[in-house]
Amino acid sequence: MSCLKDVPDPRRGNRTQYDLTEMLVVAICALLSGAEGVTEIAQWGRAKLAWLREFMVLPHGVPSHDTFGRVLRLLDPDVFEQSFRAWVGQVVGKLDQTVVALDGKTLRGSRDGENRAVHLVSAYASAYGLTLGAVAVDGKSNEITALPELLKVLDVQGAIVSIDAMGCQQAIARQVHAQGGDYLLGLKANQGALLEEVEYFFRIARAEYWHAVPHGYHETLEKDHGRIETRRIWCVSALEWLPQRADWQGLHQIIMVESQRCIGAKTSTELRYYLSSSAGSPERVAQAIRSHWTIESQLHWSLDVTLAEDACRVRKDNASMNLAILRRFVLNLLKLDPTPRLSVRAKLKQAAWDDDFRRDVLGMRPMS
Repeated sequence: MSCLKDVPDPRRGNRTQYDLTEMLVVAICALLSGAEGVTEIAQWGRAKLAWLREFMVLPHGVPSHDTFGRVLRLLDPDVFEQSFRAWVGQVVGKLDQTVVALDGKTLRGSRDGENRAVHLVSAYASAYGLTLGAVAVDGKSNEITALPELLKVLDVQGAIVSIDAMGCQQAIARQVHAQGGDYLLGLKANQGALLEEVEYFFRIARAEYWHAVPHGYHETLEKDHGRIETRRIWCVSALEWLPQRADWQGLHQIIMVESQRCIGAKTSTELRYYLSSSAGSPERVAQAIRSHWTIESQLHWSLDVTLAEDACRVRKDNASMNLAILRRFVLNLLKLDPTPRLSVRAKLKQAAWDDDFRRDVLGMRPMS
């Protein structure tokens, strides 16, 4: 609540009957209990008014869904997101040696007529399972313009910043390096000439059984539900032969990953390439690459399946973005809860059923 108190109220004059901080806390409590939109937020708040008044004044009760909707439409999402980052910063602290994955996700239900659906680029600290922040992509642009804006507001000192091929840009590599972090960038066809050089190098090195080529190697084997997957990773830091190496500030190694999947009698093989400024071992690099995909499997999947983000049809003005920030508050709270053997979905249900559990997840204490 101390972070939320810094959010300026967008309302003017006599239209401030309900305290903004209390409204935002009610919304977080309602979403934590399974509400999915402003109508359900207001409905839940009215049903739980007595419980809410243990922690807040709410002198005029809980606002209507129209009031919640109007405030979320007016609220500046950039300033609101700053309060979210301030809260996460108090929880997480330094990100030294943490993998910070950056990736985008579209709020599919937010498309409004000719206006494109809101697309957010989020930062996810895999070691903590927490969202660190998010910025919206400009309606006439793409993720390339949003990534520097998100990086600018993050403290990535000592962290490994992983981004897929969309973010494999020299300017982004320079920015991560300048901010004291290491980058791990997927290399694909958007860097055509560089990709050709790297592919050719690894192809010749393998054909000659790595004769006179210093390299690091790591291999893992995973078996699950009839699938056998072997992952092999090669890291090369002797890059004097690479013409473009000076264009990528801090570049320390190029990486090739081979994933071989066997399902029954079928075998498939995929090769992927990366650039990194990290001097980490092949084992550490392999872990960082695997960690990057947790932003899809743990953040985006939970937002859609558990918190029904894509199904939400709120779309006017700033409301969709502000609801997305509220959901990230809720998801982080659920991830921070230490209750053993409960999934995020199970915690969401428990929070809906159990007032004491909800209070503990929120860390709220009754007013004296």
